[in-house]
Amino acid sequence: FWRPLWNGSASLRSFARPPARVLQSAVVAERCVGAAMNEAQETPTESKAPAESATENGPSGPLVGARYWVRWRDGTAHVAEVLESREQRRKRQKVENGPEIRPQVTEYYVHYVDFDRRLDEWVAAERVLVCNGPLPKDTKDKDTNTRGQKRRRQRSNATEAAGAASLALEKEHEELTKVKNVNRIELGQYEIDTWYYSPFPDEYAQEKLYVCEYCLKYMRHRGTLRQHRRTCPHRSPPGKEIYRRLDPDSGITNTVYEVDGSEHKVYCQNLCLLSKLFLDHKTLYYDVDPFLFYILCRSDEEGSHVVGYFSKEKDSSEGYNLACILVFPPFQRSGYGKFIISLSYELSKIEGKVGSPEKPLSDLGKISYRSYWAYVLLKMLKNSREMSVNEVSRASAIRIEDIISTLQSLNLIRYWKGQHVVCLSQRVIDQYFEEYKSKSLCDPKCLTWTPPDIKPLSKEETSEAASDAE
Repeated sequence: FWRPLWNGSASLRSFARPPARVLQSAVVAERCVGAAMNEAQETPTESKAPAESATENGPSGPLVGARYWVRWRDGTAHVAEVLESREQRRKRQKVENGPEIRPQVTEYYVHYVDFDRRLDEWVAAERVLVCNGPLPKDTKDKDTNTRGQKRRRQRSNATEAAGAASLALEKEHEELTKVKNVNRIELGQYEIDTWYYSPFPDEYAQEKLYVCEYCLKYMRHRGTLRQHRRTCPHRSPPGKEIYRRLDPDSGITNTVYEVDGSEHKVYCQNLCLLSKLFLDHKTLYYDVDPFLFYILCRSDEEGSHVVGYFSKEKDSSEGYNLACILVFPPFQRSGYGKFIISLSYELSKIEGKVGSPEKPLSDLGKISYRSYWAYVLLKMLKNSREMSVNEVSRASAIRIEDIISTLQSLNLIRYWKGQHVVCLSQRVIDQYFEEYKSKSLCDPKCLTWTPPDIKPLSKEETSEAASDAE
């Protein structure tokens, strides 16, 4: 999803493609293409476009709301739903003995069925295969339900009714954010493909935005960004530096800055708008006063370049130590996610609290947290043979429910002599640490941080909170 700006070769651009679901889907798609090619060969006198694709905006073109086979960037075909269409002008083309022209073509915004919305994209008409018309959408047959399924459905009616409001909000959210308004951003030396919709002002809804990596101001034109760089006084995030460590292996200096949302509103709001491009269910955009932001950067002689961040409430009534976490795509799969998670727990240890992230976690967030929790728990169990769950929770600042869910996912809990125990062998521990040799976690020795002073509630605010609780 990203490429360095100095690399002009489009072939080296890295894209994440959806994995093949079923072999049958590829066979059906190839049959569809083959049928279209045979039909074109049988009628060579016609000069129309092949029947397999929609190259014209006519009745034979794809219909918005219908599903078709769509060719992915590597040539494989996947079922996708057409969400929207637009008229787009391509680059100028030279015409022999005539002026240059800019042909107008139709593009379609598609969602690949059974894949995350981050893969949604605008595709050219020729990539949509319409040889056999729209594909039928999956429907449930009432007669095929077994008696057990009907009984379970009846028992879950109350739960479904309670969650009807949340489902309606979820549907409304998907409808409002189904089409990305910004497709790419330029951040520092990287050009990054975006994943989701972000509520930027309407005048900034365009193909590409340009972002200053120091103050996070966003602009519409590259020339504006160049002029801004010459006058921007910032070379690091605002706030105070709380962490600095030089990695002896890579030679990279990692730094962390603590930014108060009430003191640096514009920076934090820009950060939230920018991060929404890569987070599907983020709802915090402008109300940043109750939050602290911890910005992870790579620092060099030019300045501190943003890598990722996490935010947390200044005073969380639920005991959460993390509200939102993001590592920008160019720096993912480099250990920065686990570093940020470990940093949040190191802050909880200094505060003397047990913490947990806000739920529900995203798919990528759940993977990162499960991996971190498993690493910490197995490391503690490796060094100490007998520890209670409460002792592990106090030593690691991880909540008991997170510890139990992690041990259950590792299949390490057994029922023995009337009680539940953790059962694992030295072979399992050694095998795990062989697969996870390097863990770039936060070094507590390099952390210089004291808990911020939280303003206590007044008597009026206390009484209002008590009445609300009642």
